[in-house]
Amino acid sequence: MRDCVPNIPEHLELLFNKSNTILIKTSPLFDLQAGIEELKHVQGIHIVAVKNEVKELVWLLSKETSPKIKIRSLNFTKTGLEEFNGFFNQPTAAVADYSLAKNFLFEPNAAIMKSGLFVELSVETGTSKLHPNSHLYTSIENKNFPGRKFIIKEVEAYKPGYLKKRFKGSKANITTRNFPENVVQLRKKLKIKEGGKTYLFFTTNLKNEKILLICEKIHSQIDFIIM
Repeated sequence: MRDCVPNIPEHLELLFNKSNTILIKTSPLFDLQAGIEELKHVQGIHIVAVKNEVKELVWLLSKETSPKIKIRSLNFTKTGLEEFNGFFNQPTAAVADYSLAKNFLFEPNAAIMKSGLFVELSVETGTSKLHPNSHLYTSIENKNFPGRKFIIKEVEAYKPGYLKKRFKGSKANITTRNFPENVVQLRKKLKIKEGGKTYLFFTTNLKNEKILLICEKIHSQIDFIIM
């Protein structure tokens, strides 16, 4: 933030002479840890997304520093608000559950992806993570979850030759999470067109196996999720 205009860290003393509380709006590109270190007085951060795209970060600063920095992730959609809250990098006894793919797949919204509250999300929603770095969640039952929901129709090992024969010329929506190839590379390699009602998730499971989850999207009313 020292490279921005105005240079907020440089003028913090002046600002706190005028007010005990300061709100700063910044680009969503700012790293949360770096911002906390530079601003020093951060009490809370609001991560604001609209239709699953993070638009801005709002930093709450106070003269009285606090060991706990509250994170609010907010995603405004066409049908409502998805909200999930927690604390930044706080020691916790909570442990995420891990599992192979079950009946349902859940993909966190963009605000939560920015927040880093991945363990808390697993605990609060009663879902299991597929892998520590995949940030995809699964459950036997449909859950109240801040993000996209899918029914898992099939789970396939990543075998490009077989998958090309199966999907060549067909339409599908492709997402990659913790996978060595990106969407463009996969479309070219497997000859899959964009669109359709099928959703393909290329990811890594807890056995470090490269897999494909063939899914159908669940269209449902937004639930309010507040931690």
